[in-house]
Amino acid sequence: MGIFDKLKNLVSKKETEKENKEMEEVYDKGLKKTREEFVSKLSVLGIKYTKVNEEYFEELEDLLIQADIGVNTVFKFMDKLRKRVKEEHIENTETLNEVIVDELFIIYVNNESLTTKLNEQENGPTIVLMVGVNGVGKTTTIAKLAYKYKNLGKKVMLIAGDTFRAGAVEQLKIWAEKTNSLFYGRDNTDPAGVIYDGLEMAKKENVDMVFIDTAGRLQNKVNLMKELEKINKVIERIIPGAPHETLLVIDAATGQNGIMQAESFKEITKLTGIVLTKLDGTAKGGIVLAIKESVDIPVKFIGLGEKMTDLQTFDIEEYIYGLFKDMIK
Repeated sequence: MGIFDKLKNLVSKKETEKENKEMEEVYDKGLKKTREEFVSKLSVLGIKYTKVNEEYFEELEDLLIQADIGVNTVFKFMDKLRKRVKEEHIENTETLNEVIVDELFIIYVNNESLTTKLNEQENGPTIVLMVGVNGVGKTTTIAKLAYKYKNLGKKVMLIAGDTFRAGAVEQLKIWAEKTNSLFYGRDNTDPAGVIYDGLEMAKKENVDMVFIDTAGRLQNKVNLMKELEKINKVIERIIPGAPHETLLVIDAATGQNGIMQAESFKEITKLTGIVLTKLDGTAKGGIVLAIKESVDIPVKFIGLGEKMTDLQTFDIEEYIYGLFKDMIK
């Protein structure tokens, strides 16, 4: 069964059972701009060309690039699409829409068993290192994750490792208070030292989840690499095997620049997942597919609004459904 048929079943399930209503509504609202921009143009393309031909393929290619799926990803996708059209003797564009949905899903999954769950530890705290350039919403993402895990009954702690940026420590402290999380931080001091002391406190307090903020100065990759190397060594010394997750926060609205950030951070530290923020504010939601294809790191969370509950665990089927629901009958 292809993803298109699965999504049809998902529609029926949603209509009859009304399960996961909150997630569905957040995805629906958060992907509205991309859906209206991309799917409406795809529908117009299907009216303009009832039969599949080279002109249709060229316009479809432009449309996919505009959705920020990424040029290289689009080229690979178009090759696969042409091959399936030929092999399956597809002639009309309505049938091809189903194949497009299928192939976009396949691009992301790529025959892998992907998990969006954090690598939570049964014994001792789970350490999550948060990285990303300044201005992408890293601190508020940490707050939303704290809120999420507090609501799951976890004891949460935030550590301010971005010690030299003006106001960064105080900002995280305020979020810790708002989310009823423990906090450790000191201004204008060595980040590794702060993290060391913070983790010692986390162990004494029997914390379940620790989220560590870090500096986002990508201008000098060498300095940032050395800082992250030092931080990783300190974390490993206090809690062997940690950090258990290193999540890169990217602003979805930055498009291809976000992919370059992912490539840069992948060079300087071991990433385990991506958090895409502000996906609701852009019509270029295809960046989800582009990032996975470009850096081969799964998207674990997506920000689909400003509310604390709008940070959602990424679900590829909900994402594809959110994009193409108007086409799925």
